[in-house]
Amino acid sequence: MLRLWGRTSSINVRKVVWTAQELNLTLQRTDAGGQFGLVREAEFLGHNPNGLVPLIEDEGFRLWESNVIVRYLCARHASGSLCPEDLQARFIAEQWMDWQQTTFNPAGRDAFIQLIRTPEGERDESRIAHSIHATVPLLALLEAHLGRQAYMTGEQFTMADIPIGCEIHRWFGLPLQRPAMPNIERWFQALCERSGARGVLDQALA
Repeated sequence: MLRLWGRTSSINVRKVVWTAQELNLTLQRTDAGGQFGLVREAEFLGHNPNGLVPLIEDEGFRLWESNVIVRYLCARHASGSLCPEDLQARFIAEQWMDWQQTTFNPAGRDAFIQLIRTPEGERDESRIAHSIHATVPLLALLEAHLGRQAYMTGEQFTMADIPIGCEIHRWFGLPLQRPAMPNIERWFQALCERSGARGVLDQALA
């Protein structure tokens, strides 16, 4: 039994839910964070001093940080497939996962916060514009990359597709006009058709 603490409105929790479903793992999830609280309680902080979600417990082993959790689960349960066995292929996957966390997510975060989680009358249009401006060249980079191959690391779906797929799901869910991105759209549609992505990529933003 894999235990997960976190609400599914969190992009980082969705990564873990999707990974668990891809791996056919039995998952017991407890809502935490946001309106559900728990994350500032002493017991939770004893397991994750950051007070953030997600947090997992796997046979007594606890781990936080979403992309690390995705790597761990794939390495444990899908070595050679979702977690590439070849060292160079694995670190290409990890490279893109780090790019999502350190570059892509920070660029688009303000647009999401302002357009989805901020009441319309309180939105900061300059922050939205800055976020869009920062994200557009990253989308162009991703569009070119996916024009050369089917998935993030080549012709097979791997752990790298999960965090970036969650990020694109969030970006596509924003009420924005955007230019056609046929390679990203083709790739994202393939992700949406995976049974493991059900309840994740078909969920409205909140």
